[in-house]
Amino acid sequence: MISYLEFEKPVAQLDERISQLRGVNALHDVDVANEIARLEAKSNDLLASTYASLTPWQKTQVARHPLRPHFRDYVAHAFEEFIPLGGDRLFGDDEAIMGGFARMDGRRVMLIGHEKGHDTQTRIRHNFGMGKPEGYRKAIRLMELASRFGLPVVTLVDTSGAFPGIEAEERGQAEAIARSTEACLGLGVPMVAVIVGEGGSGGAVALASANRVLMLEHAVYSVISPEGCASILWRTSDKAADAAQAMKVTAQDLRRLGVIDRIIKEPVGGAHRNPTATARMLRDAIAEELDALAGRTTEALIAAREERFLAIGG
Repeated sequence: MISYLEFEKPVAQLDERISQLRGVNALHDVDVANEIARLEAKSNDLLASTYASLTPWQKTQVARHPLRPHFRDYVAHAFEEFIPLGGDRLFGDDEAIMGGFARMDGRRVMLIGHEKGHDTQTRIRHNFGMGKPEGYRKAIRLMELASRFGLPVVTLVDTSGAFPGIEAEERGQAEAIARSTEACLGLGVPMVAVIVGEGGSGGAVALASANRVLMLEHAVYSVISPEGCASILWRTSDKAADAAQAMKVTAQDLRRLGVIDRIIKEPVGGAHRNPTATARMLRDAIAEELDALAGRTTEALIAAREERFLAIGG
């Protein structure tokens, strides 16, 4: 069952009409196949034209769609033999950031990413994808483990930002994020990061300081949420759409600015309409990037990563 966003209302109305006609056909054996086919074509064309011209704020809404695939979905559709590893060996386990050994088309990797959850119960358990210090320290532990065994690291980033609660600050949130970013930059094996939904602030950068940074077509990546930016600049979150436009949060803007390296196409209508196809395209893109990085020495990987991030904004 598709959950329609506000700007998708015209598509929703067409789909509702199609559903009604199918009901009439089933109940009364009336031949409305031609009309259904016409409306389906019209709906598909409207959906394609709508998604071809989304505003930054609309892309933000798509990136936050409740049915958008998350870490567990990509594990199920793009990776094999996932062996989850838990705990930071210092405080506890954080289910907002998950990770472990995995295989991708036969290639062994260390897979790390944010998990938001899909319903009330799982969203609470995964803290809506907002990592705590122990989550970032777990990521550091897994990156060090990957380096020890010579495994490339793949991260799937999807967070509105690191958890801002008092207990997180008490346990050293800023330090944990900084050390996770440092661990990414100093990693002696290839690293590919993909922004699959929201890439929010330091909570995202801590897992995205990679050799290659990719984004799904309708993902967003920014230093602060549009609502947060609007609250600071205009004293009201009602200006979130203006903030999203000004901040250049979209994959297309960030590719032009050199912040990311590649955009991964999504199915028409967004990743939530076909998670399996999205996972397949994501897997193929990651495999291509890892192939391009294969064979480089530790020194070359670290130097290239350093040059990449120092060049941003130059």
